[in-house]
Amino acid sequence: MGRHRKLASSCHNAAVRKLWTIGVFVVLASLDNAAIMMIPSMVLPIADDLGVSEAALGGLTAAVILLTAFTAAVWGFFGDRTGRKNLLFWGTIIWVGGVFAAANSQTYGGLFVAMMVAAIGFGSITSVGFSVVSDFVPPHRRGLALSFWGLSQGAGGLIGGLAASQLGAGDWRRPMGLLAAVGAGFAVLFLTTRDPARGQSDPELAGRASELEERIELAELPAIIRRRSNTWLISKGLAAQFAYGSLLWVPLLYQTKIAELGYSIETSTRAGGLYFSILQIAAITSIGAGWLGDRWQRRTLSGRARLSTFSILGAVPFFLAFFFVPLKALPLTDGASSSQVTREVMVSFVTNGWVALAFLLAFAAVVLTSADSPNAFALIVDVNLPEHRGTVFGLVTLAEGVSRSMGNGLVGWVTATFITTAAVSKSYAIALAGFQLFFLPTGYCYWRLTRTAPDDIEDVKRTLTQRAAT
Repeated sequence: MGRHRKLASSCHNAAVRKLWTIGVFVVLASLDNAAIMMIPSMVLPIADDLGVSEAALGGLTAAVILLTAFTAAVWGFFGDRTGRKNLLFWGTIIWVGGVFAAANSQTYGGLFVAMMVAAIGFGSITSVGFSVVSDFVPPHRRGLALSFWGLSQGAGGLIGGLAASQLGAGDWRRPMGLLAAVGAGFAVLFLTTRDPARGQSDPELAGRASELEERIELAELPAIIRRRSNTWLISKGLAAQFAYGSLLWVPLLYQTKIAELGYSIETSTRAGGLYFSILQIAAITSIGAGWLGDRWQRRTLSGRARLSTFSILGAVPFFLAFFFVPLKALPLTDGASSSQVTREVMVSFVTNGWVALAFLLAFAAVVLTSADSPNAFALIVDVNLPEHRGTVFGLVTLAEGVSRSMGNGLVGWVTATFITTAAVSKSYAIALAGFQLFFLPTGYCYWRLTRTAPDDIEDVKRTLTQRAAT
């Protein structure tokens, strides 16, 4: 009896520590996305304070995204070769230091260098963190569990944008300093987490993951990239992030719409940031999309890819309509406090038909695209061996970062070509609408994955079964 109680207690402690580790990693994934989203949400006050153009700050955000993507690929490879816990700890320390330095920057050059340092650390959370979390999740729950990973990143961007637009409207350095302090606290919490064995959630290894653990070799990279499903996953990320990267400018789209109604920069920053944050609330439906992907995947090994194909293509018309909805007769008090502006914005969703229409269109678009992240994450795990997953996620992130930074950076350039013939807000709307057309090749890539994923999944299962039999 005593032995049974000791065994039960040990299992309970292991489960608690597993949930604690996942929780810490999920929060960290949200914090680095919050940091990335802060500058786009404070473009107007930062540009005014440092005396730089909005396009220069767009270029800074694009550079952060790009460097994060490059370092994610490097961090991911070394995470598949060595202990991941130490890499994540030092990666967190790096981005915290960079964001703290950014909060104390007095020039554009200082801000740029500080955010480049932060970007190096962001990459560790992106790929190494994904690798760790994926090892805790069994195949039949990957979509659901990894939806929380993806949702944490979206929620981080939402919280970062909201905190930046509200706390940073009068002093843009304040929210960045606060975020650095929170990140430092979670770096300490890394000391209490555990690094799971690679592949411990794969049933084919039959509980022998720790003794059969493999490490990636540099010579394997060409074969990993040539795997058909990986090729389409990388291509999918390259196409989709042109569209997603451009969406970082939606806060500025709404801020300029409000400013054109005669409101001050401070009020426009606060109200525009609030509208953007509330319009993203539908992202929580990614949990349902991950669950649905799991169910469909149990019926057919092409299930996740089929769901994502339909969802991505269906979102395009809703995004296009959303950008061009005008804002009229807003019930805002210029120069009001953040709390008053918040109340007035919330009221406008039920009293202003234009705001309500924008919300419904954005809600539909975000619900449909919410199927993308959890099912793409799950597919990366499904079609790759345990010791390759962090590297492949890093390669996908690299492709996404290149296109996301280009999508983000080019919006400002494309907008500038229309400003001479249209209002600033309409120019942003035209640019954003054009970039959403990149969702069309994204849908094609997912369609190709419906053909390649089943064979690659079966190949992974065979390999792991053979390892367990040795």
